[in-house]
Amino acid sequence: MSAAHSDEVDRNRNARRAALAGGVGTLIEFFDFSVYAYVSVTIAPLFFPGGDPTASLLATLAVFGTAYVVRPLGGILFGHLGDRHGRRTALVATVVCMGAASTLIGLLPTHASIGAAAAVLLLALRLVQGLCAGGEIGGATTLIAELAPSRRRTLYASAPGIGGTLGFGTASAVVALMIAFTTPEQMTEWGWRIPFLVSVPLTVLSLWARRRVPQDPVVQDDTPRPLPVVEAVRRSPRGVVLTAGLSLVANGTTYIGLTYFSIHLVGVLGYPKGPVAWITMAVIFLSAPFAPLCGIWADRIGVKRVALIGLIGYLLVAYPVMLAMGIGSLVLTAVVFLVFVAMNAPIQVATFALMPRLFDRDVRYSGVALGYNIGVVIAGGSAPLIATWLVSVTGDVNAPAFFVGVVVLLGTAAVLAIRPSDLRATGDELAAGTTEGVRAS
Repeated sequence: MSAAHSDEVDRNRNARRAALAGGVGTLIEFFDFSVYAYVSVTIAPLFFPGGDPTASLLATLAVFGTAYVVRPLGGILFGHLGDRHGRRTALVATVVCMGAASTLIGLLPTHASIGAAAAVLLLALRLVQGLCAGGEIGGATTLIAELAPSRRRTLYASAPGIGGTLGFGTASAVVALMIAFTTPEQMTEWGWRIPFLVSVPLTVLSLWARRRVPQDPVVQDDTPRPLPVVEAVRRSPRGVVLTAGLSLVANGTTYIGLTYFSIHLVGVLGYPKGPVAWITMAVIFLSAPFAPLCGIWADRIGVKRVALIGLIGYLLVAYPVMLAMGIGSLVLTAVVFLVFVAMNAPIQVATFALMPRLFDRDVRYSGVALGYNIGVVIAGGSAPLIATWLVSVTGDVNAPAFFVGVVVLLGTAAVLAIRPSDLRATGDELAAGTTEGVRAS
């Protein structure tokens, strides 16, 4: 076997390991992060007791929201670790810390045992989860971009999207199964803890996958340097803005589909909770294969073209999908729900493929994490709230489609603004010493 062929075999093997580590790790991160939302109604009176159940739920959801606020800080923290001490080091740290925080939430004593300290501990652990989530996507996409061959970079970049989608779906499925196989009293007493404790074996699996990825070489330099995030902003302000724009549309559309639609179907349109829960799970799992298919497609015709096709498609179908959901047919609702969520795949894979290429290697993790988390805070966690507000203010149950239209237009502007000169070399391009004029697809 020639040395060149041996090097190619090694690169392909490492790229597959990076995709597995990124996909599995993102699945665990999103599983741990979203379980809290699915059991919030159950745990609200356990940690925030009071005479008003609505106030208890709002307090529980406020704790959920704080995790989004600290995500940019987590991106800076783990970005620094990843840029200065290696991608694998940072990604192992994110998944271990996230798993530990989730496990501890599952073991927390409630207000009945330790009083107000229970709520304080819950908030502290939720903040840890937010910090870890802030460092996840930036690291996973960076690791994959730097190990994937250029001819298949978008296919490999689809792994975090698949993992994130399956993380939401798995969390929903585990909670639904617990509700199905326990009485309401059992669910309140101990059943809510099980989904959090499931993170233990999942974390072990992710740790195994991530430790198989080769540690990237880190240049040892004792010269005082600015923080990587500061350098990323100084060198690539366009990169930060464009990454935030890509993240804004990717997360705005994702959170409308995966979190708001179930609220809309039950709370606004009056569909029964049980069928909606199972439809949501089925849609999430059925939509996952669209990501690698879009990755293959983008590697053939260009990632920007695929992104624009997805964006234009969203503009065309968002309002008709909302209208179709209101007709009253669960079958039709399931079909159009799947269409809406599946159309997110080209936007997701394009976002994950393009973001790492907007920054130099030594500040890439920090730059991606900063820009991505700005988009998450603006249009991700806020999407269900904005959609609900639009329905209330306009009186139009289809008004959330206008939110989708706005984020899609902003995302389209970001995609169109990306120039060939904005793109840095990654993967085999970087190994070959190419720094300019890399393929703009």
